[in-house]
This record gives sequence, C-alpha cells and structure tokens, in this order.
Amino acid sequence: MNIFETHAHYDDDAFDEDRDTLLCQMNKEGIDYIVNIGCSMPNSRHIVQMIQQYDFLYGTVGVHPSDIDDLTDTDMEELEQLAQRDKILAIGEIGLDYHYDNVIKELQQKWFIAQLEVAKRRDLPVVIHSRDAAKDTLDIMKEYHNGATPGIIHCFSYGVEMAREYLNMGYYIGVGGVVTFKNAKKLKEVVEYTPLDRIVLETDAPYLAPTPFRGKRNCSLYLTHVAEEIATIKSVSVEEVCATTYQNAMTVYRMN
Repeated sequence: MNIFETHAHYDDDAFDEDRDTLLCQMNKEGIDYIVNIGCSMPNSRHIVQMIQQYDFLYGTVGVHPSDIDDLTDTDMEELEQLAQRDKILAIGEIGLDYHYDNVIKELQQKWFIAQLEVAKRRDLPVVIHSRDAAKDTLDIMKEYHNGATPGIIHCFSYGVEMAREYLNMGYYIGVGGVVTFKNAKKLKEVVEYTPLDRIVLETDAPYLAPTPFRGKRNCSLYLTHVAEEIATIKSVSVEEVCATTYQNAMTVYRMN
C-alpha cells in the first residue's frame, strides 16, 4: 500500500535527534509523499530549504492563527514570494483558533483573510486550521474563498452539518489519529458521512498520534492505523482507503 501524508511538521523540535533517519525510513515503508506544513514566517522560510533535501518531501507556507501577533503587510508580501518557490504546494496552515481565552479574534480574522487572498492571487490550494471557531471560520471561507482554489479542512473537529457545508464548497476533509480514539464519536460520524473521494490522510506529526500510540510522538508510519479505522467505518478495504485518499491528495495539491 502506498500512502500520501498530507499534513506533518517534521521541522518540529521533536524530530531533532532522528529526523533524517526517520524521513528516509518513511519512503522505504510506503509513504510516497509527505507535505510539511508551514505555521509561521520563520518556519515557512525554513521549509522552503528543507524540502529540497528529500525528493518525496513537499511543503506549504503560511502562518497559523496562534502565530499572527506580530505579522505585517511586508510579511504577506514575503509569503507571496515564498509561495512561488519550488515544491511549495499550498498556503497553510491558516485559519482561526479560539481555544485559549486571550486570543484577539479580530486580529486572527484579519490575517486569515489576508492569507486567503494570497492563495487566490497565486492560485494555490489552502490548508485550513479551525479550532473552537466553527461559525467564524465557515463565514470567512464562504465570503473570501468559497472554493476559489482547492483546500483541506485540516484535523476536522466539527459535526456532520459543518462537514456538509465544506463539502458543498468543494473542500476535502483531513482525517488523522483522532478518528481512532474511542471517544471520537463525532469524527467517526463525519467519516461515515463524507464520500471517500473527499477524505485525505494526515498525521499532524508529531501531534495527535493514533491508538495504540496515543500520547506519544506521532509520525507518518502510523497512518496505516488511520486508514484501517476509516476502512472499518466505511466498510471498504484498507487498500481502497489508501488508494483513494492518495489520489485525493494528488488532486487537491495539484500533483496529478
């Protein structure tokens, strides 16, 4: 089985001691492609360089909602330049995160919209982060993007009704280790509802490792556990899940 990992963070400190060994192992064990996701301006700059070291590693550039406090218009100009570099596939991860009490929602919304505009100008897909911000994320996506370019709703954490809204706009649903958790009833329902040809596999490594590795460092090798859970929910073979989600990732990231 060949797998396409659509969302990981191998530049994270958690991989400092064995990054090269691990990444080389991935490719040998059926992880054909990995997309390393941007979260800040410094790490987006780093990703542009990092992805040149491995044929199977691609990247995105973008600023996570938790990293927008010091952003400037000049940063957006630089982001647009970085987005044109070799092997950069999308703008992400961008969006809204209201999980913590001290967030400035208006500021998050401003830079979310600004980065959606960059994606439209450069005609690039988007990778969307949304945590405890369901309505505002959807409202912004409808007004400022609405399927203008392909996109993935990363680490989907809402219910079927919200999934329907995004599917109707043409977006893909990112499913990772959380779907293997016993208490993930809502996500399991979303996976059951969502057509297989609109799901992509992701880890968010080093975070959100699936059962039986929950609480440990995640990596793309564990995606087989995610694929197995999806196969069980949808009553199809693991091979079909891997093959279909692989093609979905190729389509959304325009690698066909």
